[in-house]
Amino acid sequence: MQSPYKKRIPTLYKTTNATEFGLMKWINATLLFLLVYWQPKKPVEKAVIGFYNLENLYDTIDNPLVNDDEFTPGGAKNYSGSIYQNKLFKLAYLLNQLGTADHPRGAAIIGVAELENDTVLNHLVNHFMLRNKQFHFIHFDSRDARGIDVGLLYQPDFFHPYSAQTLQVNLPGSSKDAYYTRDILYVKGQLSGELIHVYVNHWPSRRGGEDRSAPARAAAANACRLHMDSIRLTDPLAKIIVMGDLNDNPTDPSILKVLGATGNQKLASNHLLYNPWIAFYQKGFGTLANRDVWGLFDQILISKSWMLAEVSSGKKWEYVKAVIFQQPYMTENTGRYKGYPMRTWDGNQYRGGFSDHFPTYIVIRRRI
Repeated sequence: MQSPYKKRIPTLYKTTNATEFGLMKWINATLLFLLVYWQPKKPVEKAVIGFYNLENLYDTIDNPLVNDDEFTPGGAKNYSGSIYQNKLFKLAYLLNQLGTADHPRGAAIIGVAELENDTVLNHLVNHFMLRNKQFHFIHFDSRDARGIDVGLLYQPDFFHPYSAQTLQVNLPGSSKDAYYTRDILYVKGQLSGELIHVYVNHWPSRRGGEDRSAPARAAAANACRLHMDSIRLTDPLAKIIVMGDLNDNPTDPSILKVLGATGNQKLASNHLLYNPWIAFYQKGFGTLANRDVWGLFDQILISKSWMLAEVSSGKKWEYVKAVIFQQPYMTENTGRYKGYPMRTWDGNQYRGGFSDHFPTYIVIRRRI
């Protein structure tokens, strides 16, 4: 007997109205676009490279070969072990903080100036406030009359030096009586696998007058430029960093003309450096002050190759930004020096600060 009920066939697809059909077309088109054009963001690695003038980091022991008498217990500054330890504490604290806003481990490389010897550097990097960074350092004694040198601190997890040497600066007889000045420290090594060249400078001061001392800074700039040019002859795209207390502002001839630096990234060439600090200086920013006039002596300059990463596979280091590191704890908040870097000395009077300079750093990045 035939069933009175008709056999139901399940509906597999039900036709939609025009609005639903249009929505489905939009969803399909969007999915197709994402499949074809969307690429997941590659992780980015950053690094911080800094410079800091330590303002007369001397030990308390008299060295008869240099003029360091004022930085001894019996000297004009009554320099003592407690002052030295307080100086180390403050510098270690600051260096531990330098660059941490842009990388959790701070600066991978820090050029330093105004230090007496490897003893003070050893005390500094092993200070309990800085020991966690596990900094190594490179230093050579120079023939500077006051016995102050430059050095390079680096975290070995990031930077591996291959070689290091000093470049002697021969001062012209018409400048500053042609006495000996600080050597330039040149270090060649790998920053997370990529070859870089680093120059740490502390050019002759303006003592005796800016104009009279200018040829001395031009001589230092020329010594650095000649060595850079020799590298670029064999490697036009060499990754070069020139850092230091140049005792000149970014727009002075020693930097613009002799060293060959420009503030325009588009004008930088294989034979010119890019100087991001020109823009800072033109806006009135500085790293030290004298009689309410700001100067920007502490600079980090880079070769154009730091801005050509996009030409390659994208896995090479490229420049991101420059920073003047200025925090309230290292800045004078009262008196005639209000707003200045909190210095250690005012003549022979101990002020208990950090340095008469603010540190600077640059941030670089690469795809990994």
